Amino acid sequence: MNVMIIIPAFNEEKHIKDVVNTALKYGDVIVVDDGSSDNTSENARSSGVKVIVTKTNKGKGNAIKTGIKEALKSSYDVFIFLDGDGQHDPNLIPEFLEKLDNADIVIGSRFLKQEIKNMPSQRRLSNLITTKLISFISKKPLTDSQSGFRGVSKKIAETFLKSPYDDYRFESDVLIKSPNKIKYDEVSIPVIYNDEVSSIRNTHTIKYILFISKAVFIYIYNKIINFKG
Repeated sequence: MNVMIIIPAFNEEKHIKDVVNTALKYGDVIVVDDGSSDNTSENARSSGVKVIVTKTNKGKGNAIKTGIKEALKSSYDVFIFLDGDGQHDPNLIPEFLEKLDNADIVIGSRFLKQEIKNMPSQRRLSNLITTKLISFISKKPLTDSQSGFRGVSKKIAETFLKSPYDDYRFESDVLIKSPNKIKYDEVSIPVIYNDEVSSIRNTHTIKYILFISKAVFIYIYNKIINFKG
């Protein structure tokens, strides 16, 4: 199994080298530096991996798609996505690879087997509501739709490129629009918070609410049309 690990990163000079060095034990690595103003790209390159740098901060979705496009030039079977800030433990990658033998998408879930104590209550509630809605729309049994730690087959990675979103909406959009017949699985992952500052702003929240509202509306509308038809 040829494994490509894609790590989107924005101003992660403190953690990126450790994340990359650990990830390298399980496959090849591409780091996409999403317009960082610190030494993220230099620190990643010091580990000998390919680093793609965007001149401006275009969003996590764009970074992931950029990594996928580069990886598809070679013969990789599966793709692992994880954040460069140390929240995701690369040592869990073998669990993702094992489940990818029988699944198309494997999501690292923070809520699968544990009680979350160190996640802010507002964030936990928001994730719960969003996950329930996305599970309802996509008809996929999810417990953590917002997790960025994921493993996918090559054919699914190719469909991710069709998402029109370059920001935080990307990770939800690809779940909603993924083919109905694909197989899902989850891996229990710990909740790890370092010294990062949340990049989520009020404008982001409003955009995301509108995004989810639109997805629910389209789902209900299609149900009504199909029922009348």
